[in-house]
Amino acid sequence: MSMGAYDEDEHERREQKTGVVDAGFDDERNEYRGSITYEAGESTEDLLNQFKELNDE
Repeated sequence: MSMGAYDEDEHERREQKTGVVDAGFDDERNEYRGSITYEAGESTEDLLNQFKELNDE
């Protein structure tokens, strides 16, 4: 068979494979509890300057 030739069996196999929907997964939402902390020590201007320095390297 040459490149690009139509393969009817392959077409039917792919149609069957993509026509099946797997709905066997758990669709419940997870609820997470906890806390997040972060440090806001640097100003926006300091962070932008640091970003520019990193891009210049």
